[in-house]
Amino acid sequence: MRIARFSIDGNVAFGAVEGDKPDELVLDIIKGIPFADFELSGTKVPLSKVRLLPPVLPNKVIAFGRNYAEHAKELGNEVPDAPFAFFKPSTSVIGTGDEIQYPSFSQELHHEAELAVVIGRMCREVPPERVNDVILGYTAANDVTARDVQKREKQWARAKGFDTSCPLGPWVETNLDVAAASDLGIQCTVNGQQRQLGSTSQMITSIADLIANISEAMTLLPGDVILTGTPEGVGPLQIGDEVAVSIEGIGTLTNKVVKRG
Repeated sequence: MRIARFSIDGNVAFGAVEGDKPDELVLDIIKGIPFADFELSGTKVPLSKVRLLPPVLPNKVIAFGRNYAEHAKELGNEVPDAPFAFFKPSTSVIGTGDEIQYPSFSQELHHEAELAVVIGRMCREVPPERVNDVILGYTAANDVTARDVQKREKQWARAKGFDTSCPLGPWVETNLDVAAASDLGIQCTVNGQQRQLGSTSQMITSIADLIANISEAMTLLPGDVILTGTPEGVGPLQIGDEVAVSIEGIGTLTNKVVKRG
């Protein structure tokens, strides 16, 4: 099931995305929330009539760095001996169609296409073999990074946590298990030109091991998001660019870069 979060006539709801052709997609409005038992209402609205929002509002976004060897290499970094994580605040999250605001303190903004894992229930100390039990589904993400700031500051809070630096969407695909999610194509285009092309099979540390690693340290809550790293090909974004992250079997997340107002 593809679960979207959307607004229509000033109201916010979740809905199940139905249909195959982009111009014929409809939303069956969900009774309740997707983190508990829910029913489909049978009330349907065309996707073209709503505004898609970030598919979840996470309490926290936990991102893993340098989880693709070629990406680490392209930036002159060593492959880490163990997973290492950083945070992106909830205020960094935007949805598909929303604008990425170019931060005033940076002159080198980069895209990073990533598979995002959405947690479905409260959990802690999850063993790798139980990870499927705590995942709601998967979505596309762009770990937008102020690369120059990342290089000169030891902490990445400003470089990767500024407002609008975490586009998520367009929806959460729940019909994937960890095995299927571990072999999906990832692509990033800027103004229609391909920049990144890789596969989640290239991850150094698996999805299951990433979740086991971080849940050793902290409780994960429903709606929390785990970013799993980016393949090689990261590069600059300029004001006016349209950047799109596409993940096989999930969908495409599209955002335009604008000057920060």
